[in-house]
Amino acid sequence: MKPLKAHFAVISLNRISADSVRQYVSQRKAAKLSNRTINMEVACLARILRRAKRWHLMADEIKRPPERRDIGRVLTPEQKARLLKTAESKPEWQIAQLAMTLMLNTTMRSCEIRGLRWKDIDLIERVITVRRSKTMARLRLIPLNRNAWEAIRRLRERTKTLLGELPLPDWFVFPHAEGASKPDPTKPMSGWRTAWRRLTREAGLVGLRFHDLRHHALTELSESSASEQTIMSIAGHVSARMLAHYSHVRLDAKRTALAALSNGPQGRVMSQGTSQTRSSMETLDCKSLKNWWT
Repeated sequence: MKPLKAHFAVISLNRISADSVRQYVSQRKAAKLSNRTINMEVACLARILRRAKRWHLMADEIKRPPERRDIGRVLTPEQKARLLKTAESKPEWQIAQLAMTLMLNTTMRSCEIRGLRWKDIDLIERVITVRRSKTMARLRLIPLNRNAWEAIRRLRERTKTLLGELPLPDWFVFPHAEGASKPDPTKPMSGWRTAWRRLTREAGLVGLRFHDLRHHALTELSESSASEQTIMSIAGHVSARMLAHYSHVRLDAKRTALAALSNGPQGRVMSQGTSQTRSSMETLDCKSLKNWWT
């Protein structure tokens, strides 16, 4: 809503036309916003105009820009190992590395990680409570595995070192102005974009988005024995359609799954039966073969 308010704040709804909407789209494109973001903003404006009985006057004239179809990127085991190793190579990448570890092991979104407070972490049960989410999925509990727990432990020690005391419940796990002499733990960190770009460039993974790690984590969960309901509960999805949008079951996993069909008891029986049939057919002449087939 913020960019919409900034652009249309002084214009009444009955004066918004197709030309003004197209002008808005052009300005957002010039600002190098993604087509997906622009379409979401236009959809929001359309809902407002539809409520005011104005959208039908211009709907046919508004052409929404095409969106990307490559919805995410999944790392190979070698790429993942190289990324993790590179992240540990420089101290200035520690925050990005710890945030990356949390996303890979909890499927949390970047905004959820930045908004995480110490009161949201049960240090006894080793569980994170996600209170605010991007989707309609409300409060959800995510158990911390070994890697995620180690990241939380290091973040707690880092806060103690920087601020000279153990973190208070309302403090953010990733405090604002992390690079300053004394960060402000009452405000969340804005992000780690610069460190992430340098890190991925060093790892030979230029263009890898931080959000792609969520795609990767969900893919690994999809390839495991976890049920669909369990994955949706962890990731905060509210439908199987959203889960399908984010998970990319890799070709190797598909090949392994299909190979299991031929390696099972039924596959062996069919294979054996086929070989026996083939040897029997080789002993038949054409006339006998015709009688056998019919």
